[in-house]
Amino acid sequence: MILEDFFTRIEQQYNNKQPFVVYRKPKKTEVKGVLQSHDGLIFTKDFKEKGFVFSPFDDAEESVLIPFDVSEIISSSSNILPMESSGQDISVNEEEKQQHISLVNKGIEAIKENKFEKVVLSRKEQVTLEKNNPVSIFKKLLNTYSSSFIYCWYHPKVGLWLGATPETLIKIEGSQFSIMALAGTQNYTGNLDVIWQDKEKQEQKFVTDFIVDSLQTSVESLNISEIETVKAGNLVHLKTMISARLKPDSKLKEIISKLHPTPAVCGVPKGASKQFILSNENYNREFYTGFLGELNFETTSAPRSGKRNIENRAYSITKKSTQLYVNLRCMQIKNNTAIIYVGGGITANSNPESEWGETVSKSLIIKNVL
Repeated sequence: MILEDFFTRIEQQYNNKQPFVVYRKPKKTEVKGVLQSHDGLIFTKDFKEKGFVFSPFDDAEESVLIPFDVSEIISSSSNILPMESSGQDISVNEEEKQQHISLVNKGIEAIKENKFEKVVLSRKEQVTLEKNNPVSIFKKLLNTYSSSFIYCWYHPKVGLWLGATPETLIKIEGSQFSIMALAGTQNYTGNLDVIWQDKEKQEQKFVTDFIVDSLQTSVESLNISEIETVKAGNLVHLKTMISARLKPDSKLKEIISKLHPTPAVCGVPKGASKQFILSNENYNREFYTGFLGELNFETTSAPRSGKRNIENRAYSITKKSTQLYVNLRCMQIKNNTAIIYVGGGITANSNPESEWGETVSKSLIIKNVL
């Protein structure tokens, strides 16, 4: 499908108030759309279904599913070159700043009282839009962030969300499993030769250790990569890739419940830090720091060809593929208002003023396209 017709079809679905998701994976050109044929609200029961899943931060809440079997699946190619970030008005709302600094101080105090080791604290900003055109915003995200997972998700009974997230939660191809540990943040200053402070290294270690400990009983042949510095928008982060092979009896629902929410979006230990967030942030994150992506998507590949393998050429191999991303650098659109969600990891060594500055830098990734 040519790109113009693709976006026309997405706009029709939105104008008809029918559920859909449109997305592009990191460093890919293919844009996919999954368009549900009715406006029913469907939830995943055990993560064995096939579809596009959209899950909230609070793992006690249900995950919304757009099932493939009741949807039209369309695709196109977006050969779009990344654009340079434009300058932004970074005027500070003093009241919001003081509220966030107060929240961070409260988190640091709780850490010093040994209630938990790390907590991720967030806030939201509101930006008035001249006009509410989600497809236009989605196109700008595609143009601007080539290495992120770009999406626009809509359900008339839930809402409208868009984002450009740099973080993979999990990828499963057959029995091969990988997960990203992303933590620590600095502004990008033109190169990746970055000096990381102990606070940021510790934050990264919390995430990596948690993932490895959580997966021990579900996987084998565990491999942990070296830590590297990666760029996402106008920021850089510390990243570790963890790969493994799933045990035959492992269940996706159990793996997700062990991992989500990870220390990268919640804290360590999970229970105490999550309760602190729910009690002190004073707003509902909803799907911010939840996860989203393809659930049990079937991919088909042909076996290697060769003279000794002529009989096998007629047979193709079908594998289930699940690719889930953490819902960061995202916004919710209500009427003519974009609600932007941003946060950061807090440890005993955190500086509240610096933590505020980090959330401002993160908010520019989304403000850049508004």
